[in-house]
Amino acid sequence: MGEAVTDTVVEWGEAPLTVAIALDDDRPRLVRFGPPGSAVPLEVALPPVELEFHGAAKGRGSRHVEQAASARLRYAGHDASEERLELRLTDPETGLLVVQTWRRRAAVPVLQCHAEVRNHGTAPVTLRYVSSLVVAGLGGSAPGPHWTERLRLSYASMDTCAEFQWRTQTPAELGIVDVGIAGSTRRRIALTSLGSTPSGEYLPAGAVTDTVGGTTWAWQIEHNGAWHWEVGDHRDHGYLAVSGPADQEHQWRQVLRPGEVFRTVPVAVAVGDDLTGAISSLTEHRRAIRRPHPDTVELPVVFNDYLNCLWADPTEEKLLPIVDAAAKAGCEVFCVDAGWYSDEPSWWSSVGEWEPSARRFPNGLSSVLGRIAALGMTPGLWLEPEVVGVDSPVAASLPHEAFFQRDGHRVDERGRYQLDLRHPAARAHLDAVVDRLVSEYGVGFLKFDYNINIGTGTDVDADGPGAGLLGHNRAWLRWVEDLLDRHPGLVIESCAGGGARLDYATLAVHTLQSTSDQADHLRTVPIAAAAASAVAPEQAGVWVSPRPELTLDETHLCVVNGLLGRMHVSGRPDLLSDEQFEAVAAGIAVYRSLRGLIRSGRPLWPLGLPGWTDDLVSYGLVAGAETLLAVWRRGAVGPASVELPLPHLRGRPVTVECAYPAGADVGLRWDGDGGVLTVTLPAAPVARLLRLSDLVGGSG
Repeated sequence: MGEAVTDTVVEWGEAPLTVAIALDDDRPRLVRFGPPGSAVPLEVALPPVELEFHGAAKGRGSRHVEQAASARLRYAGHDASEERLELRLTDPETGLLVVQTWRRRAAVPVLQCHAEVRNHGTAPVTLRYVSSLVVAGLGGSAPGPHWTERLRLSYASMDTCAEFQWRTQTPAELGIVDVGIAGSTRRRIALTSLGSTPSGEYLPAGAVTDTVGGTTWAWQIEHNGAWHWEVGDHRDHGYLAVSGPADQEHQWRQVLRPGEVFRTVPVAVAVGDDLTGAISSLTEHRRAIRRPHPDTVELPVVFNDYLNCLWADPTEEKLLPIVDAAAKAGCEVFCVDAGWYSDEPSWWSSVGEWEPSARRFPNGLSSVLGRIAALGMTPGLWLEPEVVGVDSPVAASLPHEAFFQRDGHRVDERGRYQLDLRHPAARAHLDAVVDRLVSEYGVGFLKFDYNINIGTGTDVDADGPGAGLLGHNRAWLRWVEDLLDRHPGLVIESCAGGGARLDYATLAVHTLQSTSDQADHLRTVPIAAAAASAVAPEQAGVWVSPRPELTLDETHLCVVNGLLGRMHVSGRPDLLSDEQFEAVAAGIAVYRSLRGLIRSGRPLWPLGLPGWTDDLVSYGLVAGAETLLAVWRRGAVGPASVELPLPHLRGRPVTVECAYPAGADVGLRWDGDGGVLTVTLPAAPVARLLRLSDLVGGSG
């Protein structure tokens, strides 16, 4: 990691990601963020941090750049090491000190950045926006099309049971065009997360590709609450600004009193030759920042009784045959999902005590959990910790201030109240619940679900609802970390009706993530194939839930869905035919044999990231000399054969085999010179897992 300092420029980093800050009369401007030699003219660059506060003039339109407060910032020094650059900026009028920190972990080509604002002045300052990342000069440094046509903007829509729908468009297609003026317009392209589900509508991530320069910047916002990013024009170039909550979008504001500090949410950025290459680099960063835990090394197979199984209506009688079948098939964790705590089938508005139902378990919940443990599986339970039903006794027993409020009234979201983890009573209640389940019932696995969106936040002990939500977001993560400090072997799965909390603030402390609640095996294909765009493969829980009415080929397809992620088995293994059951058990055995490759593999998509209706889909992992490749054919309309470009294996002697199902019908032809594998599949719907081995060694 190199650093160079002159009177006018601070340079830091190494290829492919370097940073250069030019000092124009002590006014800092970020002139390079990317490969060496990619600097932009000083007049095009923006300050490395944009901030807004009351009393300073607002920038043009609704955009968060070109702010009067940012223009006042002056260079005040920096510290640099191999892994960190700390840049200090001051506002001479208010006494604010802004400290921007860039960090890179060894051998991971990703930069992570955030900013701190410290009030060294004598009067309070009300912050309304502070960026985590601002980059200008995109798409305008070389001859060619206008930047609005030259850049490609990629983002992923998220929906219940339809996660990871990546789309790529030009800024012009999204409404930003060349208007023929030398300055900047007021237009922007913006994506914003509202409330407590950071991936409820869009993934907290995105990418910009310069099709002329051949560089892709991909970013992820590492925050479990509200966020915002925008792309717009600045002096005939593009800019990107990324942040957590803001006043304009989220009712966030922070009164920073003398001596106080505000810290923005972290953003990580990778640079690659294309979108999938940059995402692959983010995978290594995701592994580097998460809390170490045996679960992400061992990757035990989880059975959960929800999807295509008991659908949140468990009883002792229903569970016991399923438990026996799951153990026989090779599962290693058995999680009893929602409903175990209620005597009634309708429990939505009464949750919060988390005491076992005597009606559902006449011999006690311990009898079922004991059976799970006796069969060699870890017992698990579903919880929705942050919510308390309006009809729950807990709603009356906890203090009013332990819940989200607005204008003195509790926020009622579809019959649920939201606990505020900043409050000691809320934390104490949840501590007691989890400690009891672990100590009295031997629970070693908890699935933390979340099925509401509480909105802008709470105004209790906060300068605005958005600030209250941000405080809770951070308190929630501290609570989970404290929980794991007390119970270091406990495995916690993150879930929010599937994938509505898919962010790397959450996934840095939770060991695995539910990616979807999609129950249709064919619609699960694009979700399973694209999950690694957002989650490290070994953390990406994908359902394998075959049903007795499926054909054997469809059963195999169900299994392939989960083979290159974190296998979550469900369905009714106790009702499957012998042939279907053997297909599932064989798939679990294959998965267990591949775990070492899954936890170290980097994702690739030979056909690109899948579209929602694509018939032919492929996703793989590269781990040293091994390449694992899943191939699906969902419909009978498209061709039976597909060519899969694998440039990392071009010119290599390679063996190809069908790893699952063993001995299955599939045509395979390897073109070593072109680095292309041609796969011919039988009648749809069908899927295969292929294994390619480089006979020389690593494939680079």
